[in-house]
Amino acid sequence: MISFSDVTKNYGETRVLGPVTATIPEGGITSLIGPNGAGKSTLLTILGRLLEADSGSVSVGGLDVRRAKSAELARKVAILRQENHLSARLTVRDLVALGRFPHSRGRLTVECVTAVDAALEFLNLTSLQDRFLDQLSGGQRQRAFVAMVLAQDTDYILLDEPLNNLDMKHSVLMMKQLRRAADELGKTVVLVIHDVNFAAAYSDRIVALRDGLLVHEGSVEETMTAEVLTSVFDTPVTVHTIGCYPTAVYTH
Repeated sequence: MISFSDVTKNYGETRVLGPVTATIPEGGITSLIGPNGAGKSTLLTILGRLLEADSGSVSVGGLDVRRAKSAELARKVAILRQENHLSARLTVRDLVALGRFPHSRGRLTVECVTAVDAALEFLNLTSLQDRFLDQLSGGQRQRAFVAMVLAQDTDYILLDEPLNNLDMKHSVLMMKQLRRAADELGKTVVLVIHDVNFAAAYSDRIVALRDGLLVHEGSVEETMTAEVLTSVFDTPVTVHTIGCYPTAVYTH
C-alpha cells in the first residue's frame, strides 16, 4: 500500500502540489491523470523519493519514504522519470542490468542474470539486447528503460509517462505488459498517463489531479464519466461505451 498525507511542494512562492492526501491500495494498476501542470509527475517523484516534499508524509510498503535507507527503499520501489539521459554508451542489456544494482552493488549474480533475461523477454527486447541505446528508436529506448525498472524486481513500480515516444501498437503492448506485471508478478504499478482511454482500458483505479490538488479518485467506472472528466480537464467531454470499455471523446 502507498499512502501519503498532506503532501505539498513549492517552487519559490508558487505551490505546485498540495496539500494532497490519499491511499493507493496494494496490487493492480493505478493511473494518475490530469491536465498539464496538474502536479502528477511531482507527486510521483515524491512517492519515489527523487524529489523531497516540503511537508507531509509518504509511506510505501510500510517504509517511511523520507527516513528509509536508500538501499532498503530501492529494493521496495522502482521509479522511472519521464526524461532519462545517460552520458555512457550502453547496450540495452547493460542498461537493464543497472536495475540490479540495489541487489548486487554492481556484481551480477546468477539471480541477477536471470532477472535481466526475464525483463528483456518481458518487454520483447531480447533481439535488441546487444544494440547500443543510441542505435534505437525513441520507443525502443523507452521500453529498455521500463525493462530496467522491471529488472529491479520491486513490489512497487512508479512510471512517469511510460507511453512517451510509443506509437499506438507499442503503447498497447506496453500497457498489456504492465497489466501482466500487476496480475502475474503481483506488482503494484502507479503511472502517470495522458491518454485517459488507455488508463480506462488497463487500470484498476484512477487518481485525478488539477492545479496541484487531488480532485477525484476512484474506480474506472466512477472516473470515466462526462461530469468527472469535464471537471478535471476543463473542457467538454462525453463518454461512450465501445466494446466493454468506457471511452472519452473531447467535444467541440
